[in-house]
Amino acid sequence: EQRRAADIIRLLMLYRALLDAFVIDFFTDGLWAQLPPAWQPALASATPMQLAGLLGGRGGPGATWPLSLLAFAAAARALAFPRGCPGGSPHPPCQSSHLHPLLRRHIKPKKQHEIQRLGKLLQRLSQATGCKHVVDIGAGQGHLSRFLAFGLGLSVTAVESDGRLVGLAEHFDQELLRELGKTKGLGHKRHPLCPLTPQAPQHVAGRLDPADPWGEFLLPPTPPGPGPAARNPLGGPRGSEDGEQVLVTGLHACGDLSPALLCHFARSPAVAAMALVGCCYMKLSTAPQPPGCPLGYPLSTSVAALPGHQLSYRAREAACHALEEYEGRLRGDSPHLRAHCYRAVLESLIRTTDPAKRHLGLQPGRKAHTLSFPQYAHLGLSLAGLDPARVPLDSGAVGAMLEQQHKVVAFCTLGQLLAPAVETLILLDRLLYLREQGFHCALVPLFNPRFSPRNLVLVASRTPLAAVLARLDKDSEDGDS
Repeated sequence: EQRRAADIIRLLMLYRALLDAFVIDFFTDGLWAQLPPAWQPALASATPMQLAGLLGGRGGPGATWPLSLLAFAAAARALAFPRGCPGGSPHPPCQSSHLHPLLRRHIKPKKQHEIQRLGKLLQRLSQATGCKHVVDIGAGQGHLSRFLAFGLGLSVTAVESDGRLVGLAEHFDQELLRELGKTKGLGHKRHPLCPLTPQAPQHVAGRLDPADPWGEFLLPPTPPGPGPAARNPLGGPRGSEDGEQVLVTGLHACGDLSPALLCHFARSPAVAAMALVGCCYMKLSTAPQPPGCPLGYPLSTSVAALPGHQLSYRAREAACHALEEYEGRLRGDSPHLRAHCYRAVLESLIRTTDPAKRHLGLQPGRKAHTLSFPQYAHLGLSLAGLDPARVPLDSGAVGAMLEQQHKVVAFCTLGQLLAPAVETLILLDRLLYLREQGFHCALVPLFNPRFSPRNLVLVASRTPLAAVLARLDKDSEDGDS
């Protein structure tokens, strides 16, 4: 693991300029000319299908690729953690037959897939550790907590910083309890796969304080709501001071929330095990942290000691990209691909008109790829506070840029190649942080990456995990995925 981290850092240092580049600067900063000269002719003539083969490592190039480009792609793929499901269904997930119909309400199919898979893993951890109490941090509307409590019969405390979401989660709980009462009164049969238990989660509004001990780990929600201040949900008769251990989970815990959970696990004997899926790596803190409670990136002393381990905001943002989705767009020559070129041309027009306006975070719409460029530019220039009538959109310069769409797409593909390696480095850092302190841990590709790009779950325990992971593999073989 330490060697892999060091190798990833060496690769990223070689291609730092490529990794840190913003595609919207393709024309303003002359990004194409910064590529190795030997790569440029091959990439300029590559079809979207050939780029997809380079990205996914499946299917040979249609023309002779430079060996240095092939070595770059092979190294990036080899150093990244396997994401699982390479032959998984290309179709979007549908309503999950593994969830009780009442638990599917208000939940999109993607989320159903995630909570069912993570819930099963937590059930295995519960059986292995003897812990029946789960603390779900960043619980949102309580969908995972509801499945754990009603569907799997676990005692659940759901912690969420947004008081409005806490209220909505409690409303959904009560709605489900009413429906269960009706079903019982009518004598309806229970769902054969997951009969429900009329046991709602306990919801708590509060923010995690990484600096405090586990017994005092909650801060008031933001903004503070009416009623009493947030308290430790593990206090009182069922609290950790009475010796009860708990499981902790976070489904797509954003930014520094993931490192904070790891820090609490490492310092808190009350936490027997945890299952964590991170998200939003660009929001991680990167400034030096005080000893004893590191946050952000890096966490481990192993990675922090490696020269060049630093990751820019752009690199951490790239690590959140949906690699499989982009490969699918390349293979289908999707019209979505033109949006990259549109945005790069728009950035050039904005900077030419007003050099002070740069990287404004404009979003002319999710369906921008369906528009003609003049339509797209009118929307974008207006959002930038510029008058579209004063900007020539039919000039030869604009046409010449639009004709380079294939180059923009090729450049994006190179960045996508590096994205999984960056995510792997961040996750390796977390894994090494736990290993340095003697814990058992593993990274498991739990979700189908085609629909859940952040699909690697970090499982950590104070006892060996072999039995839990073996049972999870059996679940997958039995079609549970």
